[in-house]
Amino acid sequence: MTSAVALSTGEVRRARDHRWLRFIARRSGRLLVSLWVLVTAAFLMIHLIPGDPVRAALGPTASAELVEAKRESLGLNDPLIVQYVDYLKGVLTGDFGTSIQSGLPVADVIAVRLPATASLAILAFLFAIVVSVPIGVAVAVATRRGRGRKLELGFASGSIFVSAIPDFLLGVALVAVFGVTLGWLPIAGRSGPESYILPVIALSLGSAAVLARIVRVEMLGVLDADFVRTARAKRLPAWRIHMSHALPNAVTATLTLAGLLLGSLVVGTVLVENVFAWPGLGSTIVSAIQTKDYPMVQATVLVYGAGVLIINTVVDAVLAALDPRTTVAEN
Repeated sequence: MTSAVALSTGEVRRARDHRWLRFIARRSGRLLVSLWVLVTAAFLMIHLIPGDPVRAALGPTASAELVEAKRESLGLNDPLIVQYVDYLKGVLTGDFGTSIQSGLPVADVIAVRLPATASLAILAFLFAIVVSVPIGVAVAVATRRGRGRKLELGFASGSIFVSAIPDFLLGVALVAVFGVTLGWLPIAGRSGPESYILPVIALSLGSAAVLARIVRVEMLGVLDADFVRTARAKRLPAWRIHMSHALPNAVTATLTLAGLLLGSLVVGTVLVENVFAWPGLGSTIVSAIQTKDYPMVQATVLVYGAGVLIINTVVDAVLAALDPRTTVAEN
């Protein structure tokens, strides 16, 4: 009897492992296909633009000899299929070509600028989590079972209003108040820890408002669950009931949305970086678009797109690890 139970337990474990491996294989396959589509779209971008991109980048006063030499150095005179294969090889080896404007390797420029963008996005994500979770939990506890109607109305109205403000507009307002009027914080550049404060707030405040609403809704559903009532019957401290028992069971939807918001925060750095003159990829891609530096535009689009795709895949894997029912639903 014992061996039969052990055998059954082993079979269940192996089945669960197989589901997990199939889930990871499917997600990895989707990621690879999505990355290939992204690379192909970035390659075609420069060929779908009307006119000669090299002439547009060098300007109307550039000589025909200079334009032709630049086209030859970029490989734009080769057949399209040859250019595509060379581009794929370059992406796989980390060679994104040469900037038309600066003449520097694009990969070197990205390597210098990427840490500034990544640090800004990560700090904004952490700030959104740190702000939204306590607020969402506190409001859920205070408005449970119809209590605190005024607080509920004020929280709902305030969070909707904050989340509706565009990041760049919030950034401009923060610069005007805390940088120009009060002079408390730097408004441009990446010069120290204090230079992160305004960009991080501008980038993350809307996401924090959205997450706080989700945390509140999930917590309201968990606070009346049987296991929470049992914890109350044991006369456990309220903070322990809310943080140790209720919150861990309410984070699934929050983590799902938080992962998606991390991808949006990465993309949102484009506008915020330009408001604060932040030396990251966001300001780089805007400058490259303005100067028609297409190799730089291609590479930054690839980096942003790949970052979002990878983040979404990692979020799916984390959620599947936390909730195995996700893998079962897809089998």
